[in-house]
Amino acid sequence: MQLPESFRLRYEKWLGTEEAQAFFQTFDQPAVSGFRSNPLKEKQKSFEDPIPGMPWSYYGKVPGKSLEHVTGLVYSQEPAAQIVGQVAQPEPGMKVLDLCAAPGGKSTHLLSYLNNQGILVSNEITKKRSKILVENIERFGARNVIVTNEPADRLAKVFKAYFDVIVLDAPCSGEGMFRKDPDAIQYWSEDYPATCARLQREILSDAITMLKPGGRLVYSTCTWAPEENEDIVNWVLEEFPDFKLIPVTKINGMTEGLGQSETARMYPHHFKGEGQFVAHFQDNRELVSDKRLKAGKSNLTKDQLDYWKEFESRHLNLKLEGLLQTFGEELYLVPQGLPDLSKMRLARNGLHLGTYKTKRFEPSFALGVALRPKEVMQSLTLSDEEAERYIRGEALALNCSLPNGWYQVLVAGNGLGFAKWVNGTLKNYYPKGLRIK
Repeated sequence: MQLPESFRLRYEKWLGTEEAQAFFQTFDQPAVSGFRSNPLKEKQKSFEDPIPGMPWSYYGKVPGKSLEHVTGLVYSQEPAAQIVGQVAQPEPGMKVLDLCAAPGGKSTHLLSYLNNQGILVSNEITKKRSKILVENIERFGARNVIVTNEPADRLAKVFKAYFDVIVLDAPCSGEGMFRKDPDAIQYWSEDYPATCARLQREILSDAITMLKPGGRLVYSTCTWAPEENEDIVNWVLEEFPDFKLIPVTKINGMTEGLGQSETARMYPHHFKGEGQFVAHFQDNRELVSDKRLKAGKSNLTKDQLDYWKEFESRHLNLKLEGLLQTFGEELYLVPQGLPDLSKMRLARNGLHLGTYKTKRFEPSFALGVALRPKEVMQSLTLSDEEAERYIRGEALALNCSLPNGWYQVLVAGNGLGFAKWVNGTLKNYYPKGLRIK
């Protein structure tokens, strides 16, 4: 790979000539792939080549057309990027923000720790990218996620001192992605890291506004430039004296930051993965007051509530906790304890439960993916061959005798949405935008 000469000179200066050569040689080697298994799924599967010291993590590739991917049992994410969620490690019940979330690797990792308890606000400023984020979160089977389309300063006006944990994987010069995406080299210049650093400081200021006193902030980039990493960390410590660094545990060849033993760098000649930097802050400000949020109100009509309750009583083995709200004809389960989001641009307002049709309720694909088989009264298991036909959009004539009605479609023991069984045929309700030709 042809690296810019100014890039080479920078890293010879910081790493020394001998180590820099080992570093440069990795750019001619293949990028390292990885994936995580999804603990939210009922039925698990054994995978080979686990990554040491990292729960749910494996080296290797899982094809996007595989049933493991389609059912949300796995999420592809390279090993260095997985360190960020592992450092954040929120506890179930916490309020968490993933500030720059698309395409969803860090959000789904945070959801693995939250275990559908608490709230995750997953933000992506770009509308197009947020659609991919929503797809990945729904496939993962999450119930407690809001996806917003906002710049950090607008979020900060609504979520002041709200979150227990904030993850900011900041927009950066992307040096750590050169091997995975060689086109990124075209955007790089010697001045680019300093330009990115100015934006990172702005976003961090807004992030800290949203952090609850006593909370934690994980800051990361996929670059090695000190201007965007250690210099940013020093700026935070100077500007916000109540913030202290929590040491990041070094595993699998991670190294200390430049002049900072608490932060961590991932170089491909030491760590089996791509490039990443991670810093972990503890906010030691005292919580002066705990402002109680007003409880949200349901806006369902009596008929809408009756249709939902009828579906719930006939098909579910549990009562879902949260606030029922309609947006047009769509019904959502919104996590409790949120501020007023009426002026926010939303891509996903909680768990999409389904759609109101004329005098009836039709369950959503997202609901059928999020529910575990034991939580649903009626299910229908497809073979791998039948599942492949189903995700291509085919209706299935199956040799079984069942009452007409809604069934959770199961593939290898995990939900793949709801579908309607009508007189010996399983009608296809797999979303058209997700179908695989």
